[in-house]
Amino acid sequence: MRVLAFEDHYDIESILTAGGVKVSELVIKQYWNSNEALNHIQEFTPDVLLLDHYMPPETGLQVLKSLLSSDVNRPQTIIAMSSEMGRNKDMVLLGADLGVVKFQLADLEIWPK
Repeated sequence: MRVLAFEDHYDIESILTAGGVKVSELVIKQYWNSNEALNHIQEFTPDVLLLDHYMPPETGLQVLKSLLSSDVNRPQTIIAMSSEMGRNKDMVLLGADLGVVKFQLADLEIWPK
């Protein structure tokens, strides 16, 4: 499973590892800002896209809006993973599949354990 994360403060692989996810079965790529997000999504072709809301220069919500209105292939699963649940709800209403506080990311059923 290919996982692409846009998160500017926390190492996603470390969060997943600490939660018992078998990261050896994942290909994880993380960007620490949202510069050229659509290009990164198009080039990496992730199965799972993780979006933090509070991330410069564009928020996760802005990246999601851009993605959904573009011709870039939509990842199978888009997860809003802000530390603030209200921001996650905004992304789910726009079209993300799931919303979870990032520190509970490893609890999702989608990961190999």
